[in-house]
Amino acid sequence: MASLRIVSGVAIGLSLAGCAARETAKVAPPPVMIPAPQPQYAKAPLPPGATPGMRIPALLPDGSYATPNRSLTSAATIWHLRSALNVAALACRGPDEGQIVTRYNTMLTVQRITLAAAEKRYSAEYQSQGGDWRDRYDDAMTRLYNFFSITPVRKTFCAAADQVLSDVSSGPANGFETGAAAHLEKLNAPFIAFFRAYDAWRAGTMVPVEQAASPLSMAASANPPVAPRSASQPVLSSQPVPAARPYAPPVINPPRLTVNPAAIQ
Repeated sequence: MASLRIVSGVAIGLSLAGCAARETAKVAPPPVMIPAPQPQYAKAPLPPGATPGMRIPALLPDGSYATPNRSLTSAATIWHLRSALNVAALACRGPDEGQIVTRYNTMLTVQRITLAAAEKRYSAEYQSQGGDWRDRYDDAMTRLYNFFSITPVRKTFCAAADQVLSDVSSGPANGFETGAAAHLEKLNAPFIAFFRAYDAWRAGTMVPVEQAASPLSMAASANPPVAPRSASQPVLSSQPVPAARPYAPPVINPPRLTVNPAAIQ
């Protein structure tokens, strides 16, 4: 009877040893890093009326644009002002059309002496340079009229022309020449604003659609739910995942058989 108990105890011990040998190490998996939603961007919209590839004056190092209205003499300033308002009278259409034409014709009548003197001095500036000055002068006037006729700026230009003609008609007759530079600047401003907007679009300025998120965020669990992806889609990561520690098998103490001496007496 005692021998059976010993054999039974040995069998139980060996069984426990077998179970212990089959135990596997439990290593906590590293945290799973998943890409966070990336910010979305949209390109700045093309200015109204503009077309891709259109030519505009060059942007100069001082931040201005190479328009025909730079570095003008007093005579050139007056004549360029008259040319701009002439374009407005011919091209501006809408509720203020009749008002613009009437004020322009009034200006021609009131300022006829000043305008004639300015045109004479301006053409003399070209003539003093020698050569075929008349062709150069006519080419410059063609470029000037084309400049003030840029279609995408028509609406804001006409509004500025209406305001300038209002100021001229309400001001003193002898103040036309002294105020010519300020009036021309007001007519030139809508074109500069358009050129800046077009350059911003051409440079590819990006406008954020939503606030940027951090490159990576840690999953709440070791096996977070993820959207299905194709087999060819790579797993994105902006930084390397630390290498896992080398596996070390657990230390398993061998089973010990304890025999009660009283059981074999």
